[in-house]
Amino acid sequence: MKKFLSVFLVVGMLLILVSCGGDTAPSSTSTGSADATQTSGEVNPEDVTGKLVIYSPNSDTQIESSLTNGFMKKYPNIEVELQSMGTGDVLARIEAEKENPQADINWGAINYNFYHQHPDLWEPYISPNEENLDENYRNNTDGNVSYCNLSGSGCFILNNTLLEELGVEVNGYADLLQPELKGKIAMGDPTASSSAFAELTNMLLVMGEGETAAECYESDAAWDYVAKFIENLDGIILSSSSQVYKGVIDGEYAVGVSYEDPVVQAIIDNAENPDADLSLVYPEEGAVWLPAGVAIVKNAPNMDNAKLFIDYLLSEECQTALAETTIRGTMTSIPQANEAMPSFDEINVAYEDQQAVAEQQDSMLSRWTDLLTG
Repeated sequence: MKKFLSVFLVVGMLLILVSCGGDTAPSSTSTGSADATQTSGEVNPEDVTGKLVIYSPNSDTQIESSLTNGFMKKYPNIEVELQSMGTGDVLARIEAEKENPQADINWGAINYNFYHQHPDLWEPYISPNEENLDENYRNNTDGNVSYCNLSGSGCFILNNTLLEELGVEVNGYADLLQPELKGKIAMGDPTASSSAFAELTNMLLVMGEGETAAECYESDAAWDYVAKFIENLDGIILSSSSQVYKGVIDGEYAVGVSYEDPVVQAIIDNAENPDADLSLVYPEEGAVWLPAGVAIVKNAPNMDNAKLFIDYLLSEECQTALAETTIRGTMTSIPQANEAMPSFDEINVAYEDQQAVAEQQDSMLSRWTDLLTG
């Protein structure tokens, strides 16, 4: 589980308390003064008071960029309490507290599938800033979950030293079937890891055949590829997403099937490491960026401030700040400041059908398991 992090901001003074527990957030009463129909630019930020309670599995990078150095500085008189925990813990807490909500915002532990599976847990809200986003990630037209940043599921981290020793190059999914790579590929478990499942759906989409994404996911071509890919894994399935890129860095594997944010950060962190010659590849067949969501908890105690927070995450101000990090925003017209992250127009971007994935998830995982176990 991620570390438990509570963040309080009281009248301009920031106090961060870090502990190891998982205590329930204290209940609170909304005293926010912002009109829910206004955007964050239509109120004087210093006039907004009250509280905001957020449950989130997000990384320290995103928390620092969008919350600590973003929303909390813009609205210095809102008392913000952030409880950082794993995705499953966020969802379990919100479900357990639905009769007496303690949180206002679920930031990060929400997607199309879960939103529609549990409609009673969320408060419908459409931010006026929704129109700022890339039209491919402008999902919220009916009060649905809003998308504030992207996670690139189609991304490989390469150990160039090992690849050179093996005498192979990797530019896409087809290259992962080279016999020289057998047992040298790091892949997570799609049945246990959301990022590994995203990687599975990415390969099914771009290696499949059909007129629609839904047809590609189910096609014989897609599953023939997955069967060959599993054979080349040689029985090695890793239990966590971090093991994938760490195994490549440590020289255990030549290729890691991972996602963009941690791979970019790993390459930056190891730039001066002479024993780690690493690079990043987006599969030439197509790379999917899955949108990460934010949603208001049903009957949130601090409803107005919750809406302000979503407005801020979708604002040009926040999206520009994200572009300075290893995380992509959903306003993809803003170029990434990080030189290790090419712009979208330099990548073959594929777009997932989230509804089809939600409908086919059980059958996908069953077929994966059947192929893995023989």
